[in-house]
Amino acid sequence: MSFVPNGLARAAVRFKPAGFVGTFVALAMAALIVSACGILLETGLRASVPAERYAGAPVVAAADQAAHFKTGSGEDREDSPEPVPDRARLDNSLVAKAGSVPGARTAVADLTFPVKHGATALTAHNWGSTAFTGEKLSAGRAPGAGEVVLSDAAKARVGERVTLTTAEGPRDFRVSGLTKDASGADTTQGAAPTAWLSDPDAVRLSGHPNRIDAIAILPKDGVSDATLKSQVAKALGDKAEVHTGDGRGAVENSRLAYAKELLAGLGGSFGGVATMVAVFTAAGTVALSVGQRAREFALLRAIGTTPRQVRRTIATEALIVAPLAGVLGCLPGVALASWWFGQLKDKGAIPEAVDLSVSYLPFLVATGTAVLTALFAGYMSARRPSRIKPGQALTEASVERTQVGWIRTPLGVGAVVGGIIFARFAATSTGDDAANAALGVVMLFMLAVALLGPLVARGCAALFGLPLRGAGASASLAAANSRSNSRRMASAITPIVLAMAFSSTLVFMHTSETHVTEKQQREGITADHIVTSDGGFGPDAVREAGESSGAAVGLIKTSVLMPKGSGGDRWLESVPTQGVTGTVADLTKVQDLKVKTGELALGKGQIAVDAMLAESAHLKTGDRVEVRLPDGTKARPKITATYERGLGLSQATFPAADLKRHMTSALDAEIWTKGGTAAALKSLGTVKDRDGYTTAASVDREVNAWGNRVMAAVLGGFAAVAAANTLVMTILDRRRELGTLRLIGSTRRQVMRMVRWEALLVTCAGVIIGTGIALATLVPMMKGLTGEGPYIPPLLYAGFAGSAVLLGLVATAMPARAALRSSA
Repeated sequence: MSFVPNGLARAAVRFKPAGFVGTFVALAMAALIVSACGILLETGLRASVPAERYAGAPVVAAADQAAHFKTGSGEDREDSPEPVPDRARLDNSLVAKAGSVPGARTAVADLTFPVKHGATALTAHNWGSTAFTGEKLSAGRAPGAGEVVLSDAAKARVGERVTLTTAEGPRDFRVSGLTKDASGADTTQGAAPTAWLSDPDAVRLSGHPNRIDAIAILPKDGVSDATLKSQVAKALGDKAEVHTGDGRGAVENSRLAYAKELLAGLGGSFGGVATMVAVFTAAGTVALSVGQRAREFALLRAIGTTPRQVRRTIATEALIVAPLAGVLGCLPGVALASWWFGQLKDKGAIPEAVDLSVSYLPFLVATGTAVLTALFAGYMSARRPSRIKPGQALTEASVERTQVGWIRTPLGVGAVVGGIIFARFAATSTGDDAANAALGVVMLFMLAVALLGPLVARGCAALFGLPLRGAGASASLAAANSRSNSRRMASAITPIVLAMAFSSTLVFMHTSETHVTEKQQREGITADHIVTSDGGFGPDAVREAGESSGAAVGLIKTSVLMPKGSGGDRWLESVPTQGVTGTVADLTKVQDLKVKTGELALGKGQIAVDAMLAESAHLKTGDRVEVRLPDGTKARPKITATYERGLGLSQATFPAADLKRHMTSALDAEIWTKGGTAAALKSLGTVKDRDGYTTAASVDREVNAWGNRVMAAVLGGFAAVAAANTLVMTILDRRRELGTLRLIGSTRRQVMRMVRWEALLVTCAGVIIGTGIALATLVPMMKGLTGEGPYIPPLLYAGFAGSAVLLGLVATAMPARAALRSSA
């Protein structure tokens, strides 16, 4: 007798597979989400790039490319590292220290910085770096003081005099030689123009004197990489990090740290939310499947099956269905992760050399999650039908019980109270505090809907059922069905609420930010002309532009790291920043920052910041703020003013002189002018008017916006499939009911009309509740981030709501028609 339940489970799956299709689909979708996010997380943890520039240098020393922000003290002391926006550099004096270790043959400084030859942008290096990069002279000799070696792509001749625009201004050089690549072939005309200066000239003219990008250490014969690394690390101490192998690739490619953080965030943070949603939805589907078979379990109890045997039957069914669903769900999970990863590469967020890491671990976790979800949900759903008396079980199988659960109801009420508290906190907070609290709002209200589903469904049926009673017999019957089968209705409403709430929050958060950004740009850009040029502008370009127009300022675009949060919960966050070359008076003629407090002044050590940013960081005019400049250097500038148009322009405004020494490119990227003509400015570069110009979104902001849309599509798509799956399951489970309606004289059209009214009631309830949750999240979030309410494009919202209604109608009409045909 002990093996009968296992036999029953196998027989149920074998002879009634349709009853398990819904469960299979839900578990497979959960495995898809978990495996895709797991692959991205694993890639973020393992990501590396092979060395290219440093391939010929076994050991490389470089500065730590993260800024560290420490909070707390003692055992509570925490370190929050954040990748620096540009590149952290080393002191040039460390080259001699690294070269003096016993195993080193030589140590060579490495510098890379931009220069210009006329209108042509060149990449400049120090000639000493050719010791490990392998470039060879094709003509002439190595550069001395005041000399330069150029690649053939620069189209110069040995002995020619050239003027290079550097961060220190225009400098004349004599061309001492031309190069060929490491293989010995002449560089081609299509290669990027490159210049090599003598090491002293490169250090002096790079824009950051006495600072170098890295140190390449070459070993003596017979010295291993590990030995040399150990010696160099001991000599340099905590002033540098020493790398070998693929670690050298991270030194030359500063985007790797950002890519690792991005992938880990997607796979970890979003993956955690998506996994929770997927598991919760899949568990609801499993519970619905078990609940639909209450009559079978009641009959088993009536013929003497013990509670343990019923539970064992359900567990065996889960072990039969869940592993296969998990494994098959991992296959599209790989495809989703690969597509997502490829899109991030195309957008420049991930270096081309990084490969997607796919191992067995995400598949094992995804399959295990599917199995555990099925077992837990099945066990919880089977507790009541396995425990109650056989006669009571048969009664409850025929008529849905109305009594609320004593565990779910208090938890649901607690989630509602928590959501209200978070909403009130978000409404009275600003910046990231408001955003983080708002995310808690959506999660808690979604949890409340899931836990209080039957009560929510009963209330929706009572409210929306009132107008249906006067809409004919089919509509009245639909309202009555919804009231008497609230649990069934709740299982269909929950995924629709989930789809609307999460998709609306993620998508309309982006539309709201974009709307405010575009509005601030329209109102804040008062310049008549904006000039851009590949490689930037020399120090005299702003003066030349000012002579041909009424006012001109040069701008450099970068980011700085600024502390956010309050109390012990503080961290560094990247802030879009502009550096201004020129006077404040000229700046106010080309930009209307809309100063809110203080008076705009940009002397040495003075800055202005966006008002919302200042509120978020708990700063005010006159405060000194500890920032990390683009290369990670600490600074404490004084806030002279706050302004309201930071999203559209830049959230922090510095004097350019305070930033240039801390950036790879110290040349102004743009020149903004007031007055004059485009023809007079054309000699400087590409000229645009204010209508033809929009400030370029940073890669970080652009990727975040795109990521929000993808996450909305992933979660919304999953929820849509779950909703359709649930609706199909509920309709197929009602074949006997629909057949009975036909037997008592209802026409096929009347039955289908009733089904459509039920679908409309369910989808409209889900859309309205989901919209309410999204608004409860978006209103405080956007007030904190932008200072304005959310912007919801009517057509886009109508598309969301219409898609949900259409999904409900299709997912009920198709199985209903099939059920009516089979009962005819």
